[in-house]
Amino acid sequence: MKKQANSRHCFVCGLENPAGLQLRIYEVEPGVVETTFTAPERFQGYPGVLHGGIVATILDEISGRALMGDPAAPRFMFTGRLEVKYRRNVPIGKPLRIIGKAGRDRGRMAEGWAGIYDDRGELLAEAKTLLVDVPDDVLDASELEQLGWEVYPD
Repeated sequence: MKKQANSRHCFVCGLENPAGLQLRIYEVEPGVVETTFTAPERFQGYPGVLHGGIVATILDEISGRALMGDPAAPRFMFTGRLEVKYRRNVPIGKPLRIIGKAGRDRGRMAEGWAGIYDDRGELLAEAKTLLVDVPDDVLDASELEQLGWEVYPD
């Protein structure tokens, strides 16, 4: 398992974002990533249930992370389409396992998938994504550290 980079301020992985999720994401094999998360109450929608917008955010991030590849030269992508299926309520205060998988690569676009599972292995929510490469003129990959990327926990 290889640890993927975190950033300073990203809502999902930003280690210095006190309002964020602060997920640590691991590549378990090429094109497959995984993380765990126990959602605190501040992210609930209905009592005891993770807000659907947070569910979609997690699925969006993890599906894209499955396509990130080499940490030394990560592939950054915008989400062009996100299709979420909410199968069951995603609980707060209980451990969740989140998996992302790279799908078909179409050059500057690619497909991804992510799922959120409970501690019994039941699929609670899933998403398919269509992702588009971030153009080089939008994100200079030589300045990732200055931009707050590649921050690892102690």
